[in-house]
Amino acid sequence: MADAKRKYITSEELRAHNKPGDLWISIQGKVYDVSNWVKDHPGGDVPLLNLAGQDVTDAFIAYHPGSTWHYLDKFFNGYYLRDFAVTELSNDYRRLVNEFNKMGMFDKKGHGTICNFICIAIMFAVCVFGVIWSDSLSVHLGCAMLLGLAWILSAYLGHDSGHYVIMSSRGFNKLAQLITGNCLTGISIAWWKWTHNAHHISCNSLDHDPDLQHFPVLAVSAKLFNNITSHFYGRKLVFDPLARFLISYQHWTFYPVMIVARINLYLQTFLLLFSKRNVPDRALNIMGIAVFWTWFPLLLSCLPNWTERILFLLASFSVTSLQHVQFCLNHFSANVYIGKPHGNDWFEKQTSGSIDISCSSWMDWIFGGLQFQLEHHLFPRLPRCHLRKVAPIVRDVCKKHNLPYRSLSFWDANVSTISTLRTAALQARDLTNPTPKNLLWEAVNTHG
Repeated sequence: MADAKRKYITSEELRAHNKPGDLWISIQGKVYDVSNWVKDHPGGDVPLLNLAGQDVTDAFIAYHPGSTWHYLDKFFNGYYLRDFAVTELSNDYRRLVNEFNKMGMFDKKGHGTICNFICIAIMFAVCVFGVIWSDSLSVHLGCAMLLGLAWILSAYLGHDSGHYVIMSSRGFNKLAQLITGNCLTGISIAWWKWTHNAHHISCNSLDHDPDLQHFPVLAVSAKLFNNITSHFYGRKLVFDPLARFLISYQHWTFYPVMIVARINLYLQTFLLLFSKRNVPDRALNIMGIAVFWTWFPLLLSCLPNWTERILFLLASFSVTSLQHVQFCLNHFSANVYIGKPHGNDWFEKQTSGSIDISCSSWMDWIFGGLQFQLEHHLFPRLPRCHLRKVAPIVRDVCKKHNLPYRSLSFWDANVSTISTLRTAALQARDLTNPTPKNLLWEAVNTHG
């Protein structure tokens, strides 16, 4: 009798509620109206907008601890999904999450956070001391490289604190985010959350994943040459003569671009913080950025001349480029698609769009655990100290369901990425693929 009184809708009817102001989702077969919750969602509006009108059970499980489930009741609109079904793969995934939860793995964070904070503090202290008290160019360049390494470790801590609580409370966790992101690296944690959550939800979607939208400098697929619209940035990615020219040589310019990529992150930070978007903790983020742009120019001013200042920047940026390269290796040569992500193929999309980097355990600190990219994407709340342990389990599930599990050496991952960029570059050079006429382009490439 109780079941007969339930109100049901189909998946097709649910899909009609997929836009701002009319946004429904389904979790475990129950339908929730989150239209008014979008603006307050801690993960931002992009994940909800991208998954609107769908069953999102697996994505919800991946991102939310059990303690958040009771908050759903206030959004329940009385409907149930009539054709709700769970695949065998989803069952296996949910079983793993449940097992890891029972083992306390989501709560056991190890001592990595404290060790990293100590290392970062020592590196910064040595860097400042070396710049101020030494007149040697080699010492200054060594300090620059040490600063670059400190920035890498800081970014990993900021990344961890964005996915789970690394401190004793949420308040201290937010403080850790602002220190490791805004104050130490000059990159806003608000910008990182905005882009990174979209990346996880829409992994390797050419029009929804901002981590693949680097026009007009880089393109991982010729599908980007069709002037597609970025639903993340809300603008068209135009394949014009400039984009064709830059992308045609991207397999040669990739590493130099990675060295100066940090400048773009600074720019993106300012564009977001001073935009009209709803930015959580905008004032705190601006204050944190102000701290960075106070101490960093002061440090540079302690160097004797502009030549050393430029060399200092290049040395520190060259070290951090290793991290930028790593992030690209994890996704650039994986499978891509166009369109919104689907909530009911969470496991498949993550395996399709992610590549692991194989390395010895003593190298985990320099990769920040993100060499286990697939494991991290499947279980974003899992502390990095457990990713190596769960990798064989994930590999077995992939084998069981005939899904790709790619783990490449650092060298092979670079080769694969450059090969992907080269393929797209050669396709961009194809003059039968029309763009607006550009005499400079045609003159340069008349003879190939």
